[in-house]
Amino acid sequence: MIPKDPVMLLSFVNLKLRDFYGDLDTLCEELDLDPDELTRKLASIDYRYDEERNQFV
Repeated sequence: MIPKDPVMLLSFVNLKLRDFYGDLDTLCEELDLDPDELTRKLASIDYRYDEERNQFV
């Protein structure tokens, strides 16, 4: 289960991207997440996915 709070979600997702997944699509596929919804939630706290860094910044 993923955190509902956007700040906790940010921490969770960036940790997973750093330690386990090479890109956002793989993370979303493996965790059965909607990438558009995830991106919107994190955009609500002014974070965007940076493909080069493989994290939300």
